[in-house]
Amino acid sequence: MKLGLLGDVHGNDSALSAVLRAAAKAKVDKLLVTGDLVGYYFSPREVLHLLNDWDCYIVSGNHEVMLAQSRSNPDYLAEISKRYGSGLQVALEQLDSQQLDWLCSLPHPLELDFDGVRILVCHGSPWDINSYLYPDSDIESLENFFPETFDLIVLGHSHYPMQREIGRVSVVNPGSVGQPRNRKLGAHWALYDTKTREVEFRVEKYEARDLIRECELRHPELPYLANVLMRSK
Repeated sequence: MKLGLLGDVHGNDSALSAVLRAAAKAKVDKLLVTGDLVGYYFSPREVLHLLNDWDCYIVSGNHEVMLAQSRSNPDYLAEISKRYGSGLQVALEQLDSQQLDWLCSLPHPLELDFDGVRILVCHGSPWDINSYLYPDSDIESLENFFPETFDLIVLGHSHYPMQREIGRVSVVNPGSVGQPRNRKLGAHWALYDTKTREVEFRVEKYEARDLIRECELRHPELPYLANVLMRSK
């Protein structure tokens, strides 16, 4: 079975569309999604629509947690919008109550088993949705936290692709679909084969010009939103 590993889409439908086209071409059977479908960028409705036709297993990210808090707390929404931009406000405007309820009730973490491969999907880490595990993190010191009952742990949040072996557990971050931070342009994801247990990291090209312009128009005070989509050095 072929599994598509992806996450940190952040409302970037153009990037997700490129990934899903590549996944279909690679004959991916299921998608394992590490959360953060929303936040930062401005097409959450299109993102959910693109995922509708796929067999998806999705966990909550920290931006889904912030979305849930924002629904009932306008002051909180205003505060985080200053830091992250209007992505969550756009989600609240674009999505209906059923979609919002679904996003706000996504599980974390999620245990799966495909073809005898025992998998844990999470966002930051198995124990904390907000943990940042980077490629150069001292993950070995955290070995006691990784459940030995799993063969594969898929996580996101850092927006950096990573594969590390912790004991007998393979820990994989496929990178970010919608906002990579490793200075490699494109939409990042990974392909996992349950038969060979091999991971192939993929990057798909897409046209980000319109999104960059929208960021500049909506948020000139937050140049990072556009710059991160352009930087390659």
